Amino acid sequence: PPPPPPPPAPARSGVVAPSLPRAARGPPPPPPPRPVNDQHDRACVLAALASVDAVVVFEEDTPLALIEALLPDILVKGADYTVDTVVGADVVQKAGGRVVLVDLVAGKSTTGTIGKLRAGGITN
Repeated sequence: PPPPPPPPAPARSGVVAPSLPRAARGPPPPPPPRPVNDQHDRACVLAALASVDAVVVFEEDTPLALIEALLPDILVKGADYTVDTVVGADVVQKAGGRVVLVDLVAGKSTTGTIGKLRAGGITN
């Protein structure tokens, strides 16, 4: 079955604008090389979500300058982080916003998908 639709944008926030790093940010990390999809494709996937108003690509190593400029009401990151390790969490919280850590979906990681592809184990 298709994945569930993304949750609706929080009522407190008028604009949903995910950010992603530009595709070429120095040498790639050890295997699997990331990002798998180029910047344009990743931005198009995010922009196609009904709850997304804009997609912002940042050039720096972290989105801190972008977060400082936008001061979002809600900063969302995966639950594999802690609030203390989310870049810009302190900035958002000092401005009255909050940091939300979203649960990861078991079996739906890029690393896991690449591993399955390399092993020939993708069957849908």
